[in-house]
Amino acid sequence: MRRALGLVLVAALLGGCSSKGKVREPAELQDIDNPQVTLKRAWSASVGKGSGKYYGSFDLALAEDALYAAEIGGRVYAFDPANGDRIWRAETGERVISGPTVSGNAVLVGTMDGQVIALKRADGSDYWREKISSEALAAPVSDGTLTIARAGDGKVFAMSSVSGKRVWVFDRTVPNLTLRGLGEPVVQGSLAFVGMDNGRVAAIGMADGQPAWEQVIAAPTGRNELERLTDVDGDLLMVGSELYVASYGGEVACLDAATGQILWRRSVRSHSGLTLSGDLVVVSDSDGVVWGLDARTGAAAWKNEDLRYRKLSPPAAFAGHVVVGDFEGYVHVLDPRDGRLIGRTRVGSDPIRTVPIAGDGLLYVMNIDGRVAALKAR
Repeated sequence: MRRALGLVLVAALLGGCSSKGKVREPAELQDIDNPQVTLKRAWSASVGKGSGKYYGSFDLALAEDALYAAEIGGRVYAFDPANGDRIWRAETGERVISGPTVSGNAVLVGTMDGQVIALKRADGSDYWREKISSEALAAPVSDGTLTIARAGDGKVFAMSSVSGKRVWVFDRTVPNLTLRGLGEPVVQGSLAFVGMDNGRVAAIGMADGQPAWEQVIAAPTGRNELERLTDVDGDLLMVGSELYVASYGGEVACLDAATGQILWRRSVRSHSGLTLSGDLVVVSDSDGVVWGLDARTGAAAWKNEDLRYRKLSPPAAFAGHVVVGDFEGYVHVLDPRDGRLIGRTRVGSDPIRTVPIAGDGLLYVMNIDGRVAALKAR
């Protein structure tokens, strides 16, 4: 039977002790001299219970009409992105663990009991529900015709975006031991791109569920199962015809999306997603070091070690800067030119695991307690 470890446990087992046998303490935050960016709160709102202790794939989804969020208690929310007023709240009656994402007239979430739920974007009422084989740990995505959902047992499901009826299933064996969590698929054109727990990325034909190609990002090495973890758990980043991937096996890679050919690799171990800032791909590694990598070559333009062991969220681009959340609710602002910390604010005291999302001049942040804050940069 497959076993999944939470990221906190893995961090404790793999990286919890230094060479002197002491626990690796989170870096103490230093004052920022002459901060160049000030983040001010425009509004805040509550999303029920948040994600709590559960490691899923909770997202904030921003569309022109609303900011959407979900919580473990089964509620899905739509807020006015300008002022935080609640537009609607839906009670799914399920333990939501991933999403929401937005496609056309539907808002999509996944549950711990293996359901994919499509809600009507207008009012949150049910559109359709479909059962998959196990926990829907990755946020479902759709191109308007097919909805792609990933289960914790390694299967990828395609369902009609209109009815929810199953169209095809893609199946791959997963290792006995994996990190808990799955990256969100990327759909582009005729292909769905999926990072897998075996350290590979697959491009799957949307029409028939057959693989167009599979590529190894990181191969298992080490003496035991913990050391051999290679999960591709962070969200993939598609930029034009290039696909950027981060693996816990110790590789960040750039692939040709059409062929799967690896264009470059960089030795960085990460279980979080990546973002693009100018001509740099930015990623936070498993130790909390933030890297700026040349998007064309993978060469390291800079790295910031000021946030080591602070359990960082995936990075995001905002107002010409790079932002990242941490385990104490801080949002840090980095200069994309050299990686220096140039600003900081705090959104409560609970960890921020969800990737921040930017739009309309605001940065939207959610912590595990369900506190959503909209921040404006000055």
